Amino acid sequence: MASKDPKHLSVRELERLLAAKRLAERRDRLAQFRRTGRALHPLLSTPEDDGQITPAKQAAPRSRHVLDRLLLFIEVGAAIGLALVLINGAGLLDRLNREVSSALGRTTPTPLITAVVLPSGHTPPNSPGGAQPNQDEIPANLRAFVQSMPAPAAPTSGPEQALLLDVPAMGKLAIPVVEGDGWEQLKQGVGHHIGSADPGRLGNMVLSGHNDIYGEVFRDLDRLAPGDEVRVSTASQVYTYRVVGWRLVTPTEVEVMAASPRATLTLISCYPYMIDTQRIVVTAELVGN
Repeated sequence: MASKDPKHLSVRELERLLAAKRLAERRDRLAQFRRTGRALHPLLSTPEDDGQITPAKQAAPRSRHVLDRLLLFIEVGAAIGLALVLINGAGLLDRLNREVSSALGRTTPTPLITAVVLPSGHTPPNSPGGAQPNQDEIPANLRAFVQSMPAPAAPTSGPEQALLLDVPAMGKLAIPVVEGDGWEQLKQGVGHHIGSADPGRLGNMVLSGHNDIYGEVFRDLDRLAPGDEVRVSTASQVYTYRVVGWRLVTPTEVEVMAASPRATLTLISCYPYMIDTQRIVVTAELVGN
């Protein structure tokens, strides 16, 4: 087929001819470069051409995998630690609530911590000057402190306060009981230590009385034996306590007035009769405690 006159070719045909000419020229130059050694035959393929993965490319995914596992381990550990903290905190809170509830549920008044000597102390009535509060029982370094202390305020009268005391083994019945165990209160009979337990309640109810003055209401405490009954009456009820025993202590052994987890009764008086250098302390427990 005879070639057309370039003047009669279309634009597309001219572009096709031009492209073919350029391709032929490029091939001729490449062939010349190969003959002169200026170009190599494409005998070796690159890693990108054959799909092979280089060690560098293999290391990157592996390092990311290790990092992901490490982060996962840290997250799991943090979650477990948080769970343990929450569980432990919940347990502590529950235990605290139970302890507070238990403490609130118990009526265990505590005797005044400012007590330095046991109540009812006095000089014997046959001593020079007669019976009067025995200041010598107070340790010398605490006398100024004790003298500066205000008298404790008596609580408001209520139906649970002790009114009468019966000690059949001593032949003492219907002994009046007042609130407070100071010098003036014990002139009236038996004094209930302010802050100690009320009759029939959990805790230590402390009652004091004189043994050789003002009616000698507690003269015969040493006659009480284990099993003897002591009755304490309120406005509405009578509570019976059973004697456990008695002992002699020094006037400064105030721990006998300490609170008790059980319903107990402590009777205190000077001892021996007309000498009054010690205290006799009787301990009793509520019947059915």
